[in-house]
Amino acid sequence: MTGLQARGVVVRLDGSLIVDGIDCTVPPGSITALIGPNGAGKSTLLRVLAAVERPTSGTVFFGGTDLHRLRRTFRARLVSFVEQDVSTELALTAREVVALGRAPHQTLWQEESADDAAIVNASLSRVAMSSFAERLFTSLSGGERQRVLLAKALAQEPHLLLLDEPTSHLDISASLSTLALLVQLANEGVSVLAALHDLNLALAASDHLLVMHRGQAVAAGPTASLLTPQLIRDVYGVRADILQHPVTGRPVVVFSAAR
Repeated sequence: MTGLQARGVVVRLDGSLIVDGIDCTVPPGSITALIGPNGAGKSTLLRVLAAVERPTSGTVFFGGTDLHRLRRTFRARLVSFVEQDVSTELALTAREVVALGRAPHQTLWQEESADDAAIVNASLSRVAMSSFAERLFTSLSGGERQRVLLAKALAQEPHLLLLDEPTSHLDISASLSTLALLVQLANEGVSVLAALHDLNLALAASDHLLVMHRGQAVAAGPTASLLTPQLIRDVYGVRADILQHPVTGRPVVVFSAAR
């Protein structure tokens, strides 16, 4: 199966141009980090790629299929989308929330099968939330909710996983565990696209970068070679140096005062 291919995506909201002609590709078995300052249009682009919102123009294909033409149930068997902030007042346990991810694979009124239960349990385990399964979702902390929602996305068994700031509410340990899980999913053949604020997390986990600024894709390419001090200064308005991590050998960003 080919991965995600978006061409010429434009989004206008209330007369304002939010996303301006974005092209992007996410191959199967890879992680692409979507980076850029606040207001760059990252969240809007993700919602369009997930077919939650329609673009003003442009196309979004996955595996050769136009995602915006698929019925919602069929699309949900291919694509999982974890938004940054999701709230609910429903009295659901963490396990019940994750079980909602099985809905696209079930017929109407179908009860949970043994396979469904096993997938839900495995999804909770992969995000280290098994011990929270019977806790009410509304009683969880922001980071705990974020991990439950990731487990719900995993329960869909997606081929394409889209995430909007998946580490924003997590502590350092949970952030690193989440990124390690994304690497595992990519190794299993999942196409992963994640918006990340932390450039060092993006550098540590991703194969490719898509850099957005003022609604446009200003750079795209392999992580190891794409992010330069000049690009960081142009996009973020800060001075930075790129060093080599003494253990992993991957690039590390060190920031200085803004210019």
